[in-house]
This record gives sequence, structure tokens and C-alpha cells, in this order.
Amino acid sequence: MNSRAMMHSAVSLACFFIILTTLSTTAVEASATSAQMIREFLDGHNAARKAVGVPLLAWDASLATYARAYANQRRADCRLVHSPGYAFGENLFWGQGGRWSAGDATAAWVAEKRWYHYADNSCSGQECTHYTQVVWRTTRRVGCSKIICNSGDTFIACEYYPPGNYIGQRPYIN
Repeated sequence: MNSRAMMHSAVSLACFFIILTTLSTTAVEASATSAQMIREFLDGHNAARKAVGVPLLAWDASLATYARAYANQRRADCRLVHSPGYAFGENLFWGQGGRWSAGDATAAWVAEKRWYHYADNSCSGQECTHYTQVVWRTTRRVGCSKIICNSGDTFIACEYYPPGNYIGQRPYIN
């Protein structure tokens, strides 16, 4: 092999290692971000559940995959339209801009507690069914996804199993 060919091989090998290192670093950063996001979703949900005495939720990767697939379907319009996944409960969140976190979405759903009235199992004025799904006593697993839509806005979907929000039933026993 001549010196030019050896130099080309050395440069190619160096480029390969730089790309490999970059991909490995990106994969590590992505998994750290995913772990952090999962923790934010679980912490917010489980704090609300603990407050009303229902079992804590576990993360479900299959539900998260479903949430990701559905969120990707909303990427073009970022509309709060529920998926046809009738086997799951579902909470959706939209926020203007890309700065919204898993914790922000969960906090918004949990904040609906102020409109839920346990005594007569009703909502006053505003929506409260996102909150009741978060604390639904028979739900055991959750999986969520966050995307940035083409508009630059944030769309978050969480899927729950078993689902909740059955008419006439309370989300938890007081």
C-alpha cells in the first residue's frame, strides 16, 4: 500500500472512531434524557396517587411505544385528539413552544384536582378527568411520550392500563 492509500485509510479509520464516539455519546445522552423523563412522569403521577392512597404506577415500555406512535401521528397538527386505543386510558397535553417537560404536563393534569369533588364524584366548571385518570385506583401501569410538533409546540401523550374514568365510579375510595 502506498503512503497516500495508508493516509486515506488512517483518515477513514479516524473518522469512523469519531462517528462511533459521537453516536455512543448521543445514545448515552438520549437514554439519560429518557430515564429523566420517565422519572418526571412517574414522580408526578405517583405523588398524586400517594396523596389519595392508591397503589403507585409502574412504567410500561409498551404503553410508551404506543404513546410515541400516536404522538408522531399528531406531529403535523399537534391537535388534542384522542387516539383510537380504547383498551387504554389516555391523557394528552399541548404546550406552546418546545419548553414543556414531562413534569409540566403531569402537574397540569394533577392541578385539575381543584375541580374534582369527591362527595358527589363530579367536576365543577373545568375539566377534571385528566386528574381522575392519574389517580384511578385500578390503573397499574403508565407509558408516555413527548414530541415537538412541526409547529415547534410540545405534544405529550400518556397511556394507562387498565384504563379509568368509568362513568358513575369514583377514581379512589376515600
